[in-house]
Amino acid sequence: MEIERAQEFLRTNHRAVLATYRGDGTVQMSPITVGVDSAGRMLISSRETAVKVRHLRRDPRVVAVLMNDGFFGDWLQVEGTAEIVELPEALELLVSYYRDISGEHPDWDDYRAAMVRDRRVLVQVTLTKVGPDFHG
Repeated sequence: MEIERAQEFLRTNHRAVLATYRGDGTVQMSPITVGVDSAGRMLISSRETAVKVRHLRRDPRVVAVLMNDGFFGDWLQVEGTAEIVELPEALELLVSYYRDISGEHPDWDDYRAAMVRDRRVLVQVTLTKVGPDFHG
């Protein structure tokens, strides 16, 4: 399966479960909202203090199950390598992330202030593998 298919799926489907790795090698999972940027990277907004961010700083490997917004139906599994973009560099990237997923915000100044207050980061995942996407 091609990475381009996953990137296209991410343009219209924004629900996923993200798996990161704890220090002992076991998996930690989080439900997330995902997007995709113009470079084809999967995007995730998170708090700097989140467990998943702490795990990614130590081990940038990511596995995620991407689901259609209705949950049942089409889905994909992806793997990749994460890079964490912190504030202030992340601020306008977070605006783009929101805009691509949800459209226009009613108050961008308030949104930006919330991103700073919440200590948000943007996780950019370079996809390296896609699949499977079939039901047994």
